[in-house]
Amino acid sequence: MRKLLGQFLRFGVVGLGGLVIDVAVFNLLRLTILSPDVLHEGPVIAKVISTTLAIGANWIGNRRWTFATTGRTGATREGVEFAIVSVAGMGIGLLCLWVSHYVLGFTSLLADNIATNVVGLGLGAIFRFALYRWWVFSPSRSVLAAEQAAAQSARAASHAAQGAVDAAADAALGTTERAVRPAGLTPLHRVQAVSPIEDRAHRND
Repeated sequence: MRKLLGQFLRFGVVGLGGLVIDVAVFNLLRLTILSPDVLHEGPVIAKVISTTLAIGANWIGNRRWTFATTGRTGATREGVEFAIVSVAGMGIGLLCLWVSHYVLGFTSLLADNIATNVVGLGLGAIFRFALYRWWVFSPSRSVLAAEQAAAQSARAASHAAQGAVDAAADAALGTTERAVRPAGLTPLHRVQAVSPIEDRAHRND
């Protein structure tokens, strides 16, 4: 329980850092090069850029700090899964805003902020933390990865040992064949045939 609480607190700190990056980058771009006066779709593009940077920062923080005690099973896989969970968590905030604004009829600026930045943010944070801990950075995956690595190493060692045994057997077999061959034995292909006439001539002599 203490470990879970510690992870949740670290997750909150990392999320707060990501929120600061998101807000700061968005406003910086929104007020400068991506202002609607410069580019009509500027605010939307600015939000995409700021959210992407925030997700990247959150991934690094959670991977290196919040869930640092769990083993790593592949940065690419974790990055893709982290992005999926992050986008889904953002969707929870958008859903809360949509229900509040269009279904319940709370259309004020305060109501929109409460819906998306209080209720949606809270539900999204719980959702993301749960999936980060039990899916993206799951300890069971670390154990499985370690077992697979150990099995692969064992197979490689077994193949190497079998290769050494085969080489030793081949070397021993070659030595035995050389030892069995009589010394000075003339190979069969070097024996010259003797004709019967020559053989009788030698016997008459």
